Amino acid sequence: MQNQSLLAKFFHLEQHNTNVKTEIIAGITTFLTMVYIVFVNPSILGVAGMDTQVVFVTTCLIAAFGSIFMGLFANLPVALAPAMGLNAFFAYVVVSKIGLSWQVGMGTIFWGAVGLLALTLFQIRYWLIAAIPLSLRVGITAGIGLFIALMGFHNAGIIVPNQATLMSLGDLHSPTVLLGILGFFIIVILGAKQIHAAVLVSIVVTTVLSLVLGKTQFQGIFSMPPSITSVVGEVDLTGALQGDLLGIIFSFMLVNLFDSSGTLLGVTDKAGISNAQGTFPKMKQALYVDSISSVTGAYLGTSSVTAYIESSAGVSVGGRTGLTAVVVGILFLLVIFISPLAAIVPPYATAGALIYVGILMSSSLVKVRWDDLTEATPAFITAAMMPFTYSITEGIALGFISYCVMKLFTGKAKDVSIPVWVIAVLFLLKIILVD
Repeated sequence: MQNQSLLAKFFHLEQHNTNVKTEIIAGITTFLTMVYIVFVNPSILGVAGMDTQVVFVTTCLIAAFGSIFMGLFANLPVALAPAMGLNAFFAYVVVSKIGLSWQVGMGTIFWGAVGLLALTLFQIRYWLIAAIPLSLRVGITAGIGLFIALMGFHNAGIIVPNQATLMSLGDLHSPTVLLGILGFFIIVILGAKQIHAAVLVSIVVTTVLSLVLGKTQFQGIFSMPPSITSVVGEVDLTGALQGDLLGIIFSFMLVNLFDSSGTLLGVTDKAGISNAQGTFPKMKQALYVDSISSVTGAYLGTSSVTAYIESSAGVSVGGRTGLTAVVVGILFLLVIFISPLAAIVPPYATAGALIYVGILMSSSLVKVRWDDLTEATPAFITAAMMPFTYSITEGIALGFISYCVMKLFTGKAKDVSIPVWVIAVLFLLKIILVD
């Protein structure tokens, strides 16, 4: 009872009309909705040549660090973990397509996070968000969703490269393709029924079936965590500062800026602790936690860290304070001891999760004013060009440039803020002088 009273006092539970039991249940709920990241992130970063079991551990560590930090410092029921989308961009584009080493790639993530921290320190983060039009913001979100979905379809073998048509339908008779499809439908059906652990259930079922069919090998469940020295601190900071990589650094910073800020506003609004102006108690502390966690994540050897919208699941069952986030963090620490499981989860078992996240992110396009072509065109170009060019950076660049072109030549140049003009010109110069 004394421990409960200490928790109640530290987290101000009574003022938030909640209690220890409710906060613990909320923490478990949030954890179950987002624990899939400990399997998906290693699977994706493994494409970049990183050790999946080590990434499993570092993913757990940064999720625990960010969530507990948020709970203790900002007293918000918001959990953090490596961002979906940016991890795929890092592995499939920055490393696999461009050809950078994963160490240099981590350097671009690190400097992007430092840039985000600088924007937070100088209190211009929300000024920048307000200056960038909604059409571009939702275009970026949807584009990342489509990019993630493309990775999911590819990992499942549902689509394959084709010299004549660029891509085509894969072999639907293949057991692994069928398992990938099954995993996807498990997620969307359970998700439609509001079952919070839908993604986790899908990954477990698909992996078990894969083991039964002999498509993957069982390597155990419990073990002491492997050494993480092969990843931690291996970030190449100087190599990432090459001039032609600045666009990638900017992309990591900009996407994380929108993603995390939007999630914080969405979750706090659902919790009833934000006001009409979109601010909430300890907002400044929350932004610091978000930025510092991203810097720490890159040092640990994992992709950009962000606040998770899945935190709203915990809020929906009564989570209102940082105790919820602390519970999530503790659970991530406990998961570290099942690292062998990361090695047996095949890419097609996590493919459904990627497609599902793509669906959720693409839904932001409903906010676009489709009756105004000066808004709809840049939003569409931003979203479409990310998967079509296989690059989040190019999608953002073409979106900003097209926005300025549309507004300039339709007599609406005054609608364009100075930051948007500056960003568009910089991207245009990059295309002309660097690309």
